[in-house]
Amino acid sequence: MRHSEFHRSHRIGWLRAAVLGANDGIVSTSSLIIGVAAAHATHTTILLTGVAGLVSGAMSMAAGEYVSVSSQSDTEAADLARERLELETDHESELKELKNIYIGRGLTVDLAQQVAVQLTEHDALGAHARDELGIIETMNARPVQAALASAGTFAIGAALPLLVAFIASSTNVVPYIAGTSLAFLALLGGLAAKAGGANIWLGASRVAFWGALAMAATAGVGSLFGVVAA
Repeated sequence: MRHSEFHRSHRIGWLRAAVLGANDGIVSTSSLIIGVAAAHATHTTILLTGVAGLVSGAMSMAAGEYVSVSSQSDTEAADLARERLELETDHESELKELKNIYIGRGLTVDLAQQVAVQLTEHDALGAHARDELGIIETMNARPVQAALASAGTFAIGAALPLLVAFIASSTNVVPYIAGTSLAFLALLGGLAAKAGGANIWLGASRVAFWGALAMAATAGVGSLFGVVAA
């Protein structure tokens, strides 16, 4: 009988960027709209603010993710280049280093030696990348993928409260945005938790909590400056 297992670790790269983008899109745009609405801005100003927040936020997320993940990718590449050079110039020391790693993980000396030799013959750089440096193929940094995922999901997330603001009137935009955004955030948190194999209710509640906190803070600031401006 063939045994197969289902793992979710291959999703980590794009899932993190996608959840971060969508969450930030909902939270930042809804908070921005609520803050401006609480300051008694016109409906046109509220919509323009939301659109500006969507565009600038998506571009910021793309640039931030690309730069951040590129730095990680550059570090991994530098470590691999150094390891490749060490394998070429000091093969025996690298073999001993690999053997000691396996001994530290519980193998006997003889078995650790055999494993180190066989893995070195099969793929020396791959063995050191995985067991010494902790660089795993499914976890490799992919800057473009992360940038596109963050920007795209940010735009989708930001479009939700913006659509609500377009439909709602300026007098009731704050409660409408707050209610629907919290529902969107809870749904997002639950879906992300399900995709990652975590507790759905915990994922939904923690995302909704921080979103509510952000919206409350910007509403307070908007009210304060709205009163001052009046």
